[in-house]
Amino acid sequence: MRALVAVKRVIDYTVKVRVKADKTGVVKENVKHSCNPFDEIAVEQAVRMKEKGLVKEIIAVSIGGPKSVDILRGNALALGVDKAIHVKLASDFDELEPLAVAKILKAVADKVNPDVILTGKQAIDDDSCATPQMLAALLNWPQATFICEMEVEGKHLKIARETDAGVQKLKLSLPAVVSCDLRLNEPRYAKLPEIMKAKKKPLEEIAVASLGVDLAPRLKVVEVADPPTRAAGKKVASVEELVAKLKGEAKVL
Repeated sequence: MRALVAVKRVIDYTVKVRVKADKTGVVKENVKHSCNPFDEIAVEQAVRMKEKGLVKEIIAVSIGGPKSVDILRGNALALGVDKAIHVKLASDFDELEPLAVAKILKAVADKVNPDVILTGKQAIDDDSCATPQMLAALLNWPQATFICEMEVEGKHLKIARETDAGVQKLKLSLPAVVSCDLRLNEPRYAKLPEIMKAKKKPLEEIAVASLGVDLAPRLKVVEVADPPTRAAGKKVASVEELVAKLKGEAKVL
């Protein structure tokens, strides 16, 4: 079995994001970036499958500017991924919509013929949570999103996925697309010897233009704004006053 894992370079989750002065987006220049946390879970799951002998080869793919190579080396190849593909964009600050990303990933999947594609459930920069679903539709493959458990059973996957109503259990035929949620596993840290070995692992670079994918945006960002400042709390002298304020001011009762 061959696994394809998608990883994305995003603004680090510890960074306080700032909105641009012209409100067209957020400031990305001179800001710490790292691998999307949900994608790290997808990588970990693929590596665990390989350690169990369920997967023979893991290929990581990232779409982005030159610095996406750092994510492929440090957060994929150094953790046990066999080789990587970098679909190169002109700049590290170029943005693609989920549909364009899904089309690129489909082109890569057509090239490497994976049995399973693993992604994070969403990227923490745009929070679109749409690429895995679109990719599955383009490939006409079964899909399972927000998975918290996964087991390989022959040519099928037995998975559990988190929903608002609880945990749903499904059985998928392979090949399939799965997106990974937080409780699926806990990603490991890369060891220094593996980081050094990762520098010698194969990394193929593909110009995005060579894939013949339509990257034209379908959406227009009207405005990006900071969330409203939270109002200061108020102290009340009694339960009666609290209830009165919840009814009259907050209007939650």
